Amino acid sequence: MAVDLQALYPKLIHLMLDTVFVVDADNQIVFVSDACESLLGYAPRELIGTPITNYMHPDDLAATRDSIDRVMDGKPHVDFRNRYIRKDGASVHILWSARWYEEEEVRIGVARNVTALMQAEEELRYLAHHDPLTKLTNRALFYDRLVSGINAANRYQNNLALLFLDINDFKCINDIHGHAAGDQVLCTVARRLESCVRETDTVARMGGDEFTVLLTDIKSTRAVADKVEQILMVMNEPLGAEFGKVRMPSCSIGVACYPADGEDADTLLSHADSHMYQIKRRSR
Repeated sequence: MAVDLQALYPKLIHLMLDTVFVVDADNQIVFVSDACESLLGYAPRELIGTPITNYMHPDDLAATRDSIDRVMDGKPHVDFRNRYIRKDGASVHILWSARWYEEEEVRIGVARNVTALMQAEEELRYLAHHDPLTKLTNRALFYDRLVSGINAANRYQNNLALLFLDINDFKCINDIHGHAAGDQVLCTVARRLESCVRETDTVARMGGDEFTVLLTDIKSTRAVADKVEQILMVMNEPLGAEFGKVRMPSCSIGVACYPADGEDADTLLSHADSHMYQIKRRSR
């Protein structure tokens, strides 16, 4: 028996996991497949006859209009991404393939939900530049910011300071109380360091129990000393009752200032690290 493909096509379209939109020259939706309910939360009957622009994320509207103009000029757009607002108010990331059909005077677009993909990509970007435990900037991103900070300080004739912080006898916490307790202490150190700096400064975990702080646009060496004193005071505050018998360890902080202690990132890091170990030996 011959298959009537013409009759089968609409059924095939409604079986697709991606959503098919048919839109006229005035941006009015004239057809949408059943998958739209999963994508946007609307039943097809709620969308048909309404402007498709009603559902676009306002921040992406300008870029989307540019894409529409491109398609209307006869240039198919097969890799355009934007966001739409679902019926429940949530945003959904969509990957589009769209084409204008002059004879029928409609634009056909196939929309794929790539929200999970976008979130995964964002997470990978975040993990590439942040320490997974403390959520602080990691070594690689800190180095980049240090280089950028030095370039800016040189351009505008400003000063900056690099602090290198090490937790004293941190190994004892891991050995006596376990690594979970040690991780909690590291996260506490991270939050306390963040509380001591401005938004324009950077706190990073370099690895293990070592942290760095980049202070930009420093007005005087006295300001750096005051910042070190503030950090030491905050670090000396006792841990909460939830830590049980774990006591907050002391820390040693080395300092390097640009340009007095070096004019490049490696020199400043080396100087701050050496100074930190001098402080640590003295305290012992």
